[in-house]
Amino acid sequence: MTHQAAVYRGDKTFSVGTATCDAPGPGQVQIDVAYCGICGTDLHIYLGHMDARVGFERTIGHEMSGRIAAVGEGVTGLAAGQPIVVRPLDHCGDCPACNAGHEHICHNLKFIGIDSDGAFQQKWNVPAHTIHVLPEELDLSHAALIEPLAVAVHDVDRAQVKPGEDVLVIGGGPIGMLVAMVAREAGANVVISEINENRLAFAQKIGFETMNPKVSDVAKAMHERTGGKGADVVFEVSGSQPGVDLMTAAAATRGRIVMVAIHASKPQIDMFQFFWRELELIGARVYRPEDYVGAMALLAKGVVDCEAFITDIQGLDDIQAAFESLTQNPNAMKSMIRVGEGV
Repeated sequence: MTHQAAVYRGDKTFSVGTATCDAPGPGQVQIDVAYCGICGTDLHIYLGHMDARVGFERTIGHEMSGRIAAVGEGVTGLAAGQPIVVRPLDHCGDCPACNAGHEHICHNLKFIGIDSDGAFQQKWNVPAHTIHVLPEELDLSHAALIEPLAVAVHDVDRAQVKPGEDVLVIGGGPIGMLVAMVAREAGANVVISEINENRLAFAQKIGFETMNPKVSDVAKAMHERTGGKGADVVFEVSGSQPGVDLMTAAAATRGRIVMVAIHASKPQIDMFQFFWRELELIGARVYRPEDYVGAMALLAKGVVDCEAFITDIQGLDDIQAAFESLTQNPNAMKSMIRVGEGV
């Protein structure tokens, strides 16, 4: 069976052509991919930062939606035609993390779409345990936001955000904005710190208070607006040294800091503040099945304005131009690829 697929070739290049797809094997599901968003990790791959891991013959992509095309031997409870999303994590099932019930941070975790082929192709075989069935009425372009939204759900759950708490989100990119939305839905008073004027404008448009560290002292402002207390929860989503400096300076006594961003190099952290104010530093990585369920519920509830959040949708044949545009114009919130035909 042939279909169209985009393949990363290295040197900031994708080629789109005809590929073959085998029938789904035992325990697998074959998907007709509808949409796939471009995420920050995909951009890192495109820019060559992950060549040693990904190679030059890889179809990437994981922020997807689609429909089941066929199921392999032994797969139950799933049927052709069902609208679905994929939770793109393949765990080993027998490491200390898996044995403790933390399969999402398996010691031998394979991230589907990075360590194996992903969703920028029209036919895609995945393990059945990665499938989440969607409500039929959910728009498949909107459903492709569930993966990044599940990241935000997991981050907010790790922080144990409570109603009425003051929350600072450092970095107003796609994940930071989704974290802010989920924290607001949890009842928090949310402020977003961001330096990009377009992202600041987007955050203000959807009702968030914003601060720009280029023009104001965000830590001082956070303490002032909270009666000298500071932020109960800080999400570091910028991946920058100034963001790490701000996260400890803005935190309240016994504040919780969640490290969401992946830092390219080891940042310098003001450890004295952890002693002085009894701060907590919390790691957050990807998502669990229940985070996907939560993200699906929030999307159905309308917590994300999907039409505003999706900046543009382009065809699979235009994937090269889409990636080039994103590297030249960092203002997009979510660029998406229409992978399937007739969707």
